[in-house]
Amino acid sequence: MKDKYFLDTNIFAYSFDSNEPEKRIIARKLIQNALREQIGYISSQVIQEFLNVSRKFDPPLVPQDRVKYLNTVLAPLCEIYASIDLYRKTIETSERWKYSFYDSLMVTAAINADCSILYSEDLQHGQIIQDLTIINPFIPYTD
Repeated sequence: MKDKYFLDTNIFAYSFDSNEPEKRIIARKLIQNALREQIGYISSQVIQEFLNVSRKFDPPLVPQDRVKYLNTVLAPLCEIYASIDLYRKTIETSERWKYSFYDSLMVTAAINADCSILYSEDLQHGQIIQDLTIINPFIPYTD
């Protein structure tokens, strides 16, 4: 059985970044595998962040392309939606692990989706939180 994984917003952003070709390739492979194997997940937070940042891409995603990407990529991967329980657990995660609220929301969503891996460039590579391991998939390409 393959491990379920959670994708942070930066994975989706890099999949469009022509200035970072190595990261772009890795990001696209993670997203394609998530869709094909149905083992990758995101939360509504990732959708919101991506739709916001995609307006700032070079070139920006136009509204019809953002809707198409939402329907074909983001929506099929979305497993976790905002809830009061999610926010309660996020506060606990933030207190325990000293991450910001929004980073803790990402970690909590990954745990709630029963993922064993959270792919993110923004969090501490190799850290284990409960049964979740944070992995920076771009480590070979970072400075």
